[in-house]
Amino acid sequence: MTIAAVRTHRLSAPLHTPFVTALRSTTTVETLIVEVIDSDGRSGFGEAPQVWQVTGASIGGAEACVRELLTPLLTGRDADDLQARCAQVRRAVVGNESAKAAVDMALHDLAARRLGVPLVRLLGGTTLRVPTDVTLAAGDAIDLATAAGRRRAEGFTVLKLKVGTDARGDLDRVRSVRAAVGPDVRIRLDANQGWTPREAVRVIRGIADAGLDVELVEQPVHRRDLDGLAWVSDRVDVPILADESVFDVRDLVEVIRRRAADMVNVKLAKCGGLQAARTLLDLAAAHEMGTIVGSMMEGPIGVGAAASLVAAHGTTAVSDLDAAWWLAWSPVTGGIRYEDAHVLLPDAPGLGITDVSEAKIQRHG
Repeated sequence: MTIAAVRTHRLSAPLHTPFVTALRSTTTVETLIVEVIDSDGRSGFGEAPQVWQVTGASIGGAEACVRELLTPLLTGRDADDLQARCAQVRRAVVGNESAKAAVDMALHDLAARRLGVPLVRLLGGTTLRVPTDVTLAAGDAIDLATAAGRRRAEGFTVLKLKVGTDARGDLDRVRSVRAAVGPDVRIRLDANQGWTPREAVRVIRGIADAGLDVELVEQPVHRRDLDGLAWVSDRVDVPILADESVFDVRDLVEVIRRRAADMVNVKLAKCGGLQAARTLLDLAAAHEMGTIVGSMMEGPIGVGAAASLVAAHGTTAVSDLDAAWWLAWSPVTGGIRYEDAHVLLPDAPGLGITDVSEAKIQRHG
């Protein structure tokens, strides 16, 4: 059985709430859906989110990579030889990790569909229920406390608070959120590179001294400042999670070598897909680093693939899989859904996607 065609679908979908971090503010998901079709007419789906400030990848660039390079490479090839197809994609182009991740996801989805099993089963797991945190977008202390109370009422027990926009006020923001949710909800912070090393140490120590019980702090300093990241990690007791500092194996090796972080956030769109992500998780585990799997601001296809990986591989802490929860609507029928603080994977072949509606994309675009 061969790969007959590869198609792309551009998507811009609104969020129900603005998503604000130290890096950017957005009210939409901008993403490219990749569809790999076999000679029997089955389709596998993948997703390449556009996040200029993190990956630098654009929809136009990802689409050009898929159409001009990866499609001719895959068309007519054996659809059942998953390892070979994914290896071809990895070797085909430098960078373009988001485009490669989308094709990698689509190939895995198609392989699982051809076997008639959920993607999580193809990856070696069985559970269809995966816990997730939920993000509180950056804002003032009062707004954050209100949002935190709502998320707790909705059943979320792990809150990721976006900080880093104003180091002087971040302690008050955390204090306000803790007061709103009480002691039983876990709070983690994500500075998205927004602090200097000295600011990071001052804020994190202040939070610890105030007894606010923060679980971890994600990417406190600029992604290229590994010396600064190591300096912070060495001076605080709260675990430090590397995100933007780690895209690929070489990045993680350097973080490990410098002892720059205690944990790593693995994202498919950063590393190039499911196979690369598993390598990063295994490498982190071998060096006793904590792990989570995260998502960009993306839709149910990308989040479904990431959640399937978590369900099969496991992580040391609750993963960050709430991105599709932010969508006001989706052109994707089938796939994941959210219940309380969990992502529910479909008990259906592959990612369980039954349709990607071009008409709905155009109507809402």
